[in-house]
Amino acid sequence: MDYPRLSPDLEVKDFQALFAQEDSILENCRIEEAEFENETLDRINLDQVVFSNCKFTHTNFGHFDALDVRFENCDLSNVVFEGASMRRVEFSRCKLVGCHFPEAYLNQISFQQTNLNFSSFSQVKIDHVEFLDSHMQNTDFFECKLKQVAFERCDLNEATFEQTPMKGVDLSQSEFSTLAVSMGDLKGSRVSSAQAVQFARLLGLIITD
Repeated sequence: MDYPRLSPDLEVKDFQALFAQEDSILENCRIEEAEFENETLDRINLDQVVFSNCKFTHTNFGHFDALDVRFENCDLSNVVFEGASMRRVEFSRCKLVGCHFPEAYLNQISFQQTNLNFSSFSQVKIDHVEFLDSHMQNTDFFECKLKQVAFERCDLNEATFEQTPMKGVDLSQSEFSTLAVSMGDLKGSRVSSAQAVQFARLLGLIITD
């Protein structure tokens, strides 16, 4: 995993200053306690930016482009990242409940101790992405391409993987009582012995000692 490459001496800036710029670019800065809710901001470009304790709920970030960015303790619930391109981005202790990533590209992304319940990933390319110690109940993956994706100590209960091949994906360290996925898409994934029993029961198999 390649994490954000950030300078230790980023200048603190006002997020509202972004609107005074024609090119909607934020770079080499730190944004703290900003609030931007129920708004639309199209084609924002971020390069070496840290967001700390910010709130961006119900915001539409169309064609969001981010490189070397970290979100710390931020609320991005119900945010739409349609067509987003993210590389070396980290979400740490964030809230992304109901967040949507339609047709996005995610590369070298880390979700750590983050709430992703009811979030959706539709037709997303997910390349070298880790989900660590995160809540992912009812999260939906639809027609996604997964490459080097890790789920470690996550709550995946009632998550859905539809038309999303999971070959090489390790589910063994995460928990769920119900998972919606076809046996064809599940082929080649790694599961624990207890999870294998769960899938067998979903197939209607009767397990005996």
